[in-house]
Amino acid sequence: MRLGVTMFATDLAMPVQELARAAEERGFSSLYVPEHTHIPVARRTPYPGGTSLPEEYKRTLDPLVALSFAAAATSSLRVGTGILLAAQRDPIVTAKALATLDLLSGGRLVVGVGFGWNVEEIEHHGVPYGRRREVARRNVLAMQALWRDEVASFEGFAPSWSWPKPVAVPPVYLGGAAGPKLFAQVAEYAEGWMPIGGRGIKDALPALREACEKAERPMAKVIPFGTLPTREKLDYYASLGITETVANLPSGPADVVLPILDQYAGLLP
Repeated sequence: MRLGVTMFATDLAMPVQELARAAEERGFSSLYVPEHTHIPVARRTPYPGGTSLPEEYKRTLDPLVALSFAAAATSSLRVGTGILLAAQRDPIVTAKALATLDLLSGGRLVVGVGFGWNVEEIEHHGVPYGRRREVARRNVLAMQALWRDEVASFEGFAPSWSWPKPVAVPPVYLGGAAGPKLFAQVAEYAEGWMPIGGRGIKDALPALREACEKAERPMAKVIPFGTLPTREKLDYYASLGITETVANLPSGPADVVLPILDQYAGLLP
């Protein structure tokens, strides 16, 4: 079982490059950081779970800039977005930034993609909330074409050159709750599913497998994301055929984060 970590990288948290070095030194396989471009002050969208919005949502670093520092500070740690809000991004600019990060890191990039929950944040980017899945799909497919093809074209741009190319087309994993809409998109253009917290995975696996078979693609990889790991939980995931889990770290200074990182390191094989 490979174990990665995720933390809200902010201007008040442990510097992401220091966290990356600490994670690699302890044997973790990956580091993921999330994305929020901004949080509108006046919003009608409740924070999921009904509690008050945590401070880190207001202070999130740009994930691609943060991950470039993490990659530069390490040699083997995989670096990933967890998650990238693809509907809120220009696909041509983002494809180049991600390809550059993958190339300079030696092929260590993972692209976790999500659809977002904050209606106002999404709509400030000119995307109607009800179309966010459609727009995210279009943007990811466009980025994959730019990564893959010498002359790429897709909806919204004519045949074009775009270098650098990544070392290999980065794997895309979709985050979100289990369901036919999500699994159809996973089966169409992603390599895997990143369920938040990991609850209900066993019951969802048959539907995910069916979607992949219908699309004539291999069974998608499943990576429980943002979980609070225990030995029992990791053994359970392993019994389901899961080979990688991403553990949640609090967004805080080093004296808060490192003891928890050390605790998680005790679960590594």
